[in-house]
Amino acid sequence: MSAIIASDLDRTLIYSAAALGLAMPDAEAPRLLCVETYERKPLSFMTETAAGLLAELAGKTTFVPTTTRTREQYGRIHLPGPAPEFAICANGGHLLVRGESDPDWRRTVTERLAAHCAPLDEIRAHLVRTADRAWLLKERAAEDLFAYLVVERPLLPDTWVKDLAGWADERGWTVSLQGRKIYAVPKPLTKSAAVAEVARRTGASEILAAGDSLLDADLLLAADRGWRPGHGELADSGWQAPHVTALDERGVAAGEEIVRAFIRGAVPPGHAG
Repeated sequence: MSAIIASDLDRTLIYSAAALGLAMPDAEAPRLLCVETYERKPLSFMTETAAGLLAELAGKTTFVPTTTRTREQYGRIHLPGPAPEFAICANGGHLLVRGESDPDWRRTVTERLAAHCAPLDEIRAHLVRTADRAWLLKERAAEDLFAYLVVERPLLPDTWVKDLAGWADERGWTVSLQGRKIYAVPKPLTKSAAVAEVARRTGASEILAAGDSLLDADLLLAADRGWRPGHGELADSGWQAPHVTALDERGVAAGEEIVRAFIRGAVPPGHAG
């Protein structure tokens, strides 16, 4: 039986310093490996144990990083183990094959969005028009596929995100609040669709997945088995599914436990190192 491992990255496998969630005394904290730098500063981390386990996993299975990050943002990450043959960026908008965006997949995505969603320009105009400069820090488009805002979270009114979600839903878009970022993403732009394409190309008979946010819900639902950490949008909302394990661990400890779960689920007994 062949399985593919499709995992979200940020706050699932890798963690910023602010998201590490180190609850233990300093002397008992795990050793950390930096897996991403930004502007010459360390940005994202895994425990050294998780890094070793991921290298083992990636060497024995088809490991598919599955992220909402743009290709440029994904390119800053240096995960342990062999370079993945497949990676999914822009929430499914780009399927990377040996590091290059697959043009056939990109064409398929473009056609789906044109058929089922309001155009990106309409969404961005609404975001800019309705956001308050008191809490809006940045407005960006990612890969000409979706939009996001960076906000001062303490100043953001709860009702604003709910109102935006209702407005976007009528236009074929979904809204997700993750930390300081508010994402507006076309409904057909999903991680699960891109992962299904990888499964088709590889002939995989099983999909194992992990993620922490509402943008990962479709991925987890489409998987045969899944895991979510004890933090994040899914945990905060009480989201669950029969085949998805809700872990107690939070922060970088959850990332380590997710890799352990992947190994137990995907590496045949006797093959684990």
